[in-house]
Amino acid sequence: MSDSTVTTGLVPADMATATAEIDESPIADVVRRAAAGDADAWDQLIDQYGRLIWAITRDFKLVESDASDVAQTTWLRLVEHIDRLQHPQYVGAWLATTAKNECLRHLVARKRLVLLGEENGLEAVAASEPPLDEVMLAAERARTVREAIRLLPHNWQRLMELLMMDPPTSYAEISDRLGLPVGSIGPTRGRCLDRLRVLMESYV
Repeated sequence: MSDSTVTTGLVPADMATATAEIDESPIADVVRRAAAGDADAWDQLIDQYGRLIWAITRDFKLVESDASDVAQTTWLRLVEHIDRLQHPQYVGAWLATTAKNECLRHLVARKRLVLLGEENGLEAVAASEPPLDEVMLAAERARTVREAIRLLPHNWQRLMELLMMDPPTSYAEISDRLGLPVGSIGPTRGRCLDRLRVLMESYV
């Protein structure tokens, strides 16, 4: 058998093995379980990447209300798309990119408000940043997120707020504040996310 024949036979197998290893990475498995509604898997994702999202909002120096909107919107985007991620092993990069895009949209929206009436400033912004329709869509998306969360039962609203704080509130403290058994917090969060997914789809 020639060298070229051996090489041709081995490369696809090696590539298939590498692909299989990536697909079976621990985080890819967590993403698949979360997509199937596993509350513990959602806990793992939020615990692992929650600080990353908040760190990105700090890098962009967002005010607290905008940072909170970005965090909530980023997680809701994942709720909406988690069952369609082509590369679940890279969910951290997906979340980071989504958070950065949301941060940029919030900054552009605020700059346009501040520079309103300053013709030169508006021209500079228009030359280097997303068009106004993107900003309006981002503002509408943030408003939709807030409205969807307000439609949740009050205790669920408080639960989502506490879980998305920076740093995330411990389960013990959430239990004290909301009177929930620690063991029920994860499943309740899963039900919250499922309800938000339905509510967000109703706005489409």
